Amino acid sequence: MTRTAIIAGEGRLAPLVAAALDAPLIHALEGFAPPIPATPFRLERLVPFLDHLLDQGVSRVVFAGAVRRPRLDPEAFDPRTAQLVPRILQAMQSGDDAALRTLLDIFEEHGLSITSVAEICPDLVPGPGILTGDPSAHDQRDAARAAQILAATGALDLGQGVVVAQGLCLALETLPGTAAMLDFAALHGGLRPDPDGARGVFYKAPKPGQDRRIDLPTLGPDSVTQAARAGLAGIAWEAGGVILLDRDEAVRRAQAEGLFLWSCPPLAG
Repeated sequence: MTRTAIIAGEGRLAPLVAAALDAPLIHALEGFAPPIPATPFRLERLVPFLDHLLDQGVSRVVFAGAVRRPRLDPEAFDPRTAQLVPRILQAMQSGDDAALRTLLDIFEEHGLSITSVAEICPDLVPGPGILTGDPSAHDQRDAARAAQILAATGALDLGQGVVVAQGLCLALETLPGTAAMLDFAALHGGLRPDPDGARGVFYKAPKPGQDRRIDLPTLGPDSVTQAARAGLAGIAWEAGGVILLDRDEAVRRAQAEGLFLWSCPPLAG
């Protein structure tokens, strides 16, 4: 029997993953409590934590939920984890993707396989199709332009979202996150060249070359509300590469606001 541990983060994803599994162990990085009971652990004691998982019969791990970079306490490292410090710090200085890949490597080196949210909850990752609304030809061009922008910025390890209106980049997701990006787009909507033209598209996609077992972009009903507040025409994302939480409510809000939701095939070539 395969026993699974969830490394749970903030947000609504971890409870959905837990509900799809048979008696998983649930742990959370200290300081990032998920909305379900979870046993905390510290990154400074990573090796003893991995030993604990193996002692409990865990053979695979799934990461579910949002976590920001923790502040590390040099005095809290145990001797075995301390040997990993140069490797961890070098990866963290190289960007989020490098840090996550290093973390996955360490888990696997200790005999734990990593599985993706998409494997456990495939219904959370929509395939190609329009869920609601009707993106215009202008919207489709803006989505394609957005995909090109994310493909170009992926090597810089920036965010996974962008807002494009009338072919111009209105906002790009960076460290403050998606909500801050959409707030910025709302504040600067008047920069659209044609006030009566295309309103713009919020687009999400994984970074090129990203390990899709962890940190997939996530959308949900709140994303729809924020996109509507920014005056956008709709939301598009790369099919098979983005988690959509509470699909029915997201569609309901999009219909109420007159937004389209489009899970599109890869647009960046």
